[in-house]
Order: sequence, then C-alpha cells, then structure tokens
Amino acid sequence: MPNEIFPDPRTYDFPEWVRIGDYYYRSEDVVDYGTPLTVDTVREAYLKGIFPWYMPGIPLPWHCPEQRAILEFADLRVPRSLEKERRKSKFSFTIDKDFRSVIENCAKTKRPDQPGTWITSDFVRVYSELHEIGMAHSVEAWNAAGDLVGGLYGIAAGGVFSGESMFYHEPNASKLALLYLIDHLRSRGSTWLDTQVMTPHFKALGAKDTDRNEFLDKLKETLSLGLELF
Repeated sequence: MPNEIFPDPRTYDFPEWVRIGDYYYRSEDVVDYGTPLTVDTVREAYLKGIFPWYMPGIPLPWHCPEQRAILEFADLRVPRSLEKERRKSKFSFTIDKDFRSVIENCAKTKRPDQPGTWITSDFVRVYSELHEIGMAHSVEAWNAAGDLVGGLYGIAAGGVFSGESMFYHEPNASKLALLYLIDHLRSRGSTWLDTQVMTPHFKALGAKDTDRNEFLDKLKETLSLGLELF
C-alpha cells in the first residue's frame, strides 16, 4: 500500500501514554492521534483493522483495541421476543436508499454512556463521501406510513462489514434492520461482522470479544477471499 499513514497494528508497539504538545494521552488501543479524517485515511485504516473514534478535546484517535467485538453468524442468537417482532413484518427495509438521513439520525441519538456524539460534522461529510464511492453503506427501516424509523450504517472494506452506529424512532426498528443486514451479508458469502466494541445488544445476539491479533488474522483471511458485499 503506497504512502501508508498508519502502522501495522500487529507490529506496532502500543505505548501506555503518548505525548502531544504539552499533554499526555492514554494510548494502549490507539495507533495514531490527529491524522485528518479523509476518504483515503479511512480506507487505509479499515483495511488494517483500525477505526477512528472522535473524543472531545483530543486530537482524533485511531483505534485498534486489544479486545475487538465481532459477531460470527454461526453464533447468532435471536431472542424469542425479537424473532416474534420479525415475523410480524411491521417494517420494510432497504439498503443504501437514504444514507445521509441514517448517519444524521445516528449523530443525533443520545446514548447514556456517552456525553455527546462522536459522529461530528466531519464524520457525516467524509462517510457520506465514502458512501458515494461504494465503501459506506446503510440499512433503512420504514414504517407503514413510509417514515424512516430506524437504521444503521457501517463500512465495507475488502469483504468485511464494520458496523458504526444505529438509531431507532420505533421499538426494534434498528435491531430488525441489523438482522436484515446479516441476511444480506450471508447471501454474499460473509460469515461475520465487526462490531468494534461490545454492547449489551450485540452480546445478547452472540457477539464475542477477540484478541487483537486474532481479529487481525481473521480480517486478513477474509480480505483474501475478495468478497463483494454490496
């Protein structure tokens, strides 16, 4: 890969702290601080198992955590209540019909474990550009009135889908959108997705944490398959 910006996480010596100017930042899971968010930097990052996660007051951190959450489809467990809602067919689903609305709704969603959104205007702009070139994708959930009531978006890099964020305005809309996405990915030969960090919802579905090197091995193996997910 010419003009590489990020180190290989497998060989990178993760320091406990890194100094930037007059400040020190914890760095066990971060390979870089402050590299600008662009189409090219995001593309390179995801192919190396790295993702950006904005934190207020800190130069943009690019993460490759020691523990990485993934969901292998063979381990998928759909709770009985959610399966019941899926059979009701209350929503209809689309892929890439309204990416901009999905990411903007995700940015507005308040989350109890986060003081503010990490999806800044720069993230909205750059990931929308990535959508235009076929790397970022969305799933939309629509109610019977035709309103967008839930969805999710993420990055498809070399045959691996990395989920970024979800939102909902009606119960179960985003959860069912995720199941719709999994069915789609399976139809394209995918067997797992990267959820980045563990959440209660993904844990309930059967997601597990993997060590960094195990994740990077799995990523490399999947990239070699040349899957076209969308």
